[in-house]
Amino acid sequence: MVVGAFPIAKLLYLGIRQLSKPVANRIKAGARRSEFFKTYVCLPPAQLYHWIEMRAKMRIMGFKGAVIKPMNEEAAAELGAELLGETIIFTIGGVCLIAEYSRQSFNTKKKEEELNNKLLYLNQELTELSLTVETLDTQVREMKRLQLAQPGFGKN
Repeated sequence: MVVGAFPIAKLLYLGIRQLSKPVANRIKAGARRSEFFKTYVCLPPAQLYHWIEMRAKMRIMGFKGAVIKPMNEEAAAELGAELLGETIIFTIGGVCLIAEYSRQSFNTKKKEEELNNKLLYLNQELTELSLTVETLDTQVREMKRLQLAQPGFGKN
């Protein structure tokens, strides 16, 4: 029984993706506790997200000039932490996707290069064999010519 090559890179990517969720949860928990993260990392994207979401909802309902109040700090910190976690997971998934694409691209280029080298080798062999056939054909014609030129050849 022949077993194919084990795709260790795919297993590694799968492991990284599986670990990204707990890592993102720990970062979210740390962001909720840290005042710096809460103020400068979590709140601004959460407020922007809230503003865009509410603006879209208001326009859909037909309220074009409505004033949108910012979220309270606790809800904004929670939403910002969730956005941060999702961004981390999305980024890790994107990096894994890019790494897999570049690995596949490298393998494809490698196989194509091997195929081109094999084709080049076969073309060289064909050229050499063609020259050998021409040389042998010339030798056979020369032998026939010499044989026909000998006196008494073909008379019985």
